Amino acid sequence: MSIHKINEDLSLKLIGLSDSESVFELTDRSRDHLRKWLPWLDSTTKIEDTTEFIKGCLKGFAENKSLTAVILFKGEVVGVAGYNDINWSNKTAYIGYWLGEGFQGNGIMTAVAKTLTNYAFDELGLDKVEIRAAVGNRKSRAIPERLNFVNEGCIRQAEWLYDHYVDHVVYGILAEEWKGD
Repeated sequence: MSIHKINEDLSLKLIGLSDSESVFELTDRSRDHLRKWLPWLDSTTKIEDTTEFIKGCLKGFAENKSLTAVILFKGEVVGVAGYNDINWSNKTAYIGYWLGEGFQGNGIMTAVAKTLTNYAFDELGLDKVEIRAAVGNRKSRAIPERLNFVNEGCIRQAEWLYDHYVDHVVYGILAEEWKGD
């Protein structure tokens, strides 16, 4: 997947080092917005931090362990999404995503998650896709719910966010359940 057009305005592009500046600037502009649910903002304070993140993404992609893409909306980088991990033994992909402040409410992330789920089943031949979100993160949880993922339960104290733990809801869908139209 180098560039995958989802619709007229929306595309996914495999992340590359050339995206360091735009991803860092989006992160920096959205810092307060993202900090509520993402644990890595304090360790992403300069463009070099984003470059190192992208190098890790490219290594994971080269090793066939993950896939990270920038989300392009009307040609602008508005977020990042992909498979944080691909477990080939269990044929499962774990989708992760974030969207910059001001871009929510356009159906962007639902379309992206749907596209990634289709790709996991149709192109990668996987059997299951999971999405995890903090219990209190209603906007993030609404995405798998809209796509008819099954709420498979809650993992207590799944993630440390700066000064407290948050529980995660695990959503999953099987290839045989998926109706990706």
